[in-house]
Amino acid sequence: MSSVEPAANNADAVAHFAEQRRSPMRRLQHLLHQYPTVVPFVVLIAGLAVFSLIVGPRFFHPFNLSLIMQQVTIIAVIGIAQTLVILTAGIDLSVGAIMILATVVMGRLAVMMGVPAELAFCIGLGVGFACGFINGLLITYVKLPPFIVTLGSWSIFGAVFLWYSGSQTIRAQEVAAEAPFLQLTATAIQGGGARLTFGTVFTLIVAAVAWYILNRTAFGRHVYATGDDPEAARLSGIDTRRVLLAVYSLSGVICALGAWVLIGRVGAISPTSGGTANLDSITAVVIGGTSLFGGRGSIVGTLIGALIVGVFRNGLALSGLDALWQEFAVGILIIVAVGLDQWIRKVSS
Repeated sequence: MSSVEPAANNADAVAHFAEQRRSPMRRLQHLLHQYPTVVPFVVLIAGLAVFSLIVGPRFFHPFNLSLIMQQVTIIAVIGIAQTLVILTAGIDLSVGAIMILATVVMGRLAVMMGVPAELAFCIGLGVGFACGFINGLLITYVKLPPFIVTLGSWSIFGAVFLWYSGSQTIRAQEVAAEAPFLQLTATAIQGGGARLTFGTVFTLIVAAVAWYILNRTAFGRHVYATGDDPEAARLSGIDTRRVLLAVYSLSGVICALGAWVLIGRVGAISPTSGGTANLDSITAVVIGGTSLFGGRGSIVGTLIGALIVGVFRNGLALSGLDALWQEFAVGILIIVAVGLDQWIRKVSS
């Protein structure tokens, strides 16, 4: 009897000792794994502080801050679509092409063919849904890799919008005269030196809806589960194929909503606008703390990631730095963010 009790005490002591020996770095690793938006938030605050020192008071001028908000609306909306896909451990290289295709469809129907602008907008949403649905079908039922499918559809959708538009731009004056509804997101409220556009407000609305879907619905839990471990999700009763199909379809619709924001931002309808949306969306998602391996991330993180990109580009531009070095800085941010994600994921290994 007396020999058993010391063994139990020793086991408790070993367990207690192991728990206490967790290093500060290990605790930080667990914290970042649990709260993935902490790092991008700190980076955003640090960026604001650094550029306020370099640029001076004009960086925090209300007009400049509102300008940053306008500049990141496209990145944020397309980034939301990309977030849904990356949470499932996939990737969509066609988000920018879907957005531009929807833009061209809305513009040519409303301006060139006389279709009511509201109906043209709805048809554009349908085009976005169809593009996403096609991607989803090829990935879920034909079982092709997301990278290959969306790389191919990026080229296909790009060829389609160039053919349909005839590589011609519809001028802003024509859009304003024939289909002012398409420029509604450019409507602005000015006050105190700031300029808040409806496009910015609309972006926040889209983000709020996406956040609610991911965090307050069964579908959102299924998205995270599918990205984290698709086999375990399937064994638990989740139809992972339907989840993926729904995610890619929803992503296409959000890209079409981004087309509406793009028209308001640019004014004109051009097949060459928004050409960097693919890489910008992935940049915002990765910098915002969403794991490229799926199952971890948030819409809030993507919004912060988009703001980080906007703050760095704006701050470097006001500092007089060449656009080349602006892209260099964003590239460094991407590499650091992916490296940090790899380190954080070791918590679960």
